[in-house]
Amino acid sequence: MKHISIIMILCCLNLNAQTIITDRPDQTESSSTIQQGSVQIESGVLISQNSTNYDFYSTNERNIYFPSTLFRIGLTEKIELRLFNQYQQMCTQTNSFNGFNNLELGLKLQLLQKENGFTEIAFLSHMVIPTAPSRLSETGENHIGTINKLCVSHNIGEKVGLGYNVGYNYLNNRQGDFTYSLVLGIELNDKISTYIEPYGEFSDLDNTESNFNMGITYLLRNNLQLDYSYGLGLNHRFNFMSVGCSININ
Repeated sequence: MKHISIIMILCCLNLNAQTIITDRPDQTESSSTIQQGSVQIESGVLISQNSTNYDFYSTNERNIYFPSTLFRIGLTEKIELRLFNQYQQMCTQTNSFNGFNNLELGLKLQLLQKENGFTEIAFLSHMVIPTAPSRLSETGENHIGTINKLCVSHNIGEKVGLGYNVGYNYLNNRQGDFTYSLVLGIELNDKISTYIEPYGEFSDLDNTESNFNMGITYLLRNNLQLDYSYGLGLNHRFNFMSVGCSININ
């Protein structure tokens, strides 16, 4: 909750104008890096519910992430430093666990950016440091993981954009996960934009999970944005809802 308080205080400051491009609320990471010398804070609350059916029993799990916060720091015009963490409360039918997830430290590198160009490309990589309790750690105990994505976007017109990610995550001693996402964004007016997005992964390069996500963003200022998103599983029982706020400090 401390992160949310900081954001609310910063919202009251008279900050320099700048058009903000965020990596939330969709699952597709943007192909843009933030301006050199600026700091961007993207934070929100997410609630998810998923169920799994086995031969003789079923499990239900509810997770609350509050807050889920990404710090982005513009090192150069084409490189940004990234720090991500979130506090998770997991509730099952029999137990409850809570604590901070693994710390993620990473970089985003702009590979292609042409003024008034049709295509933009970036590469993103995070190192997952096992700081979470074992029950909440995706990497297991004492295992360092990686999250890697190639981020591509195309300007279809003045009001429509298409973005997609392909990636490979190695979070423990399994074979790893292949990830994908595709987002279509539409600018409704100067303040409001919306998007639709299929995304998913091949866990252990075998088991497939397919999901669908949609949401809306509202631009309060050129450097301050609110968002809402909702997603669900297409081939498994899963859904989530998220609200958030992003701010750029130049």
